[in-house]
Amino acid sequence: MKNLKSTTLDEFYEEAVKFTGKDLNTLLPPGINKEIGHFNIFNVADTIEKVKRTSVMPYNRRAYYKISLIKGRNRAEYADKVIEIETNALLFATPKVPYHWVPLDEKASGQFCMFTGEFITNSKSGLDLDDLPIFRAGGYPVFKISNAEAKELGAIFTKMQKEINSDYEFKYDLLRNYVIELIHYGQKLQPAGEAHISSTASARVSSLFIELLERQFPIESPHQKLGLRTAKDYADRLAIHVNHLNKVLKESTGKTTTHIISSRILQEAKILLKQTDWNVSEIAYSLGFEEVAHFSNFFKKQTSLAPLSFRS
Repeated sequence: MKNLKSTTLDEFYEEAVKFTGKDLNTLLPPGINKEIGHFNIFNVADTIEKVKRTSVMPYNRRAYYKISLIKGRNRAEYADKVIEIETNALLFATPKVPYHWVPLDEKASGQFCMFTGEFITNSKSGLDLDDLPIFRAGGYPVFKISNAEAKELGAIFTKMQKEINSDYEFKYDLLRNYVIELIHYGQKLQPAGEAHISSTASARVSSLFIELLERQFPIESPHQKLGLRTAKDYADRLAIHVNHLNKVLKESTGKTTTHIISSRILQEAKILLKQTDWNVSEIAYSLGFEEVAHFSNFFKKQTSLAPLSFRS
């Protein structure tokens, strides 16, 4: 049974030893420890051979966050979205959402940094990564950037690379600041208004609804089953009337509660059909459908394809 699993840091470094040809001790940042979380930085070129051997980067939900500056032609497959990039890209990855990165140019270059949530939340910044627009589920984490922007971002990664190899006592505080700078750089690239967070009661209801919805994902086992399936399920959990929830979401998103729930279930269904070998009945069960026929009808209504036709 092929499950979508998280790649742990240990598993990442097992692979890193292979694609860099370096000893593990030389890959681990000096002085890093669990108390401050984990951080490291790599060159994209070091991963190219591994990607060529496996066709794509492993498609799974990683147990760490990642920010990548990639120069050259490449393709990013994030959840059920595919983005073709001709020159430069800035990518943000969260443990919650699976993705592929496929280099289309053997001369692709750039750098990426990886870090755990603890690396940021253990600081005095007060930031919770999952509350930030750039890492929020449903956000837009892949940006096509200009050569000038790539140069500006490259300078930040270069400073990171230099600092991680230094003997400076407070280097991880400085590296943390560089990570936060990259995060804010990405958030400023988002369309205007996308990062705005309102403090109104309606916005709070919308935010809590999305949080409840996304908390049920990803589905990582055919034995896992959605607990909340209907608009009333969510309204009951939020202790509000279902009509009020519908009104708030319609005003803030232009969509009904049922439409938002169905869209998210459909997105997960596409991921499971393409990236696991679970049979359709297992996928139907995990997504809260009591009958396979109900799931098949739902999927066909949304996509005009039967689940097996979409898989093939």
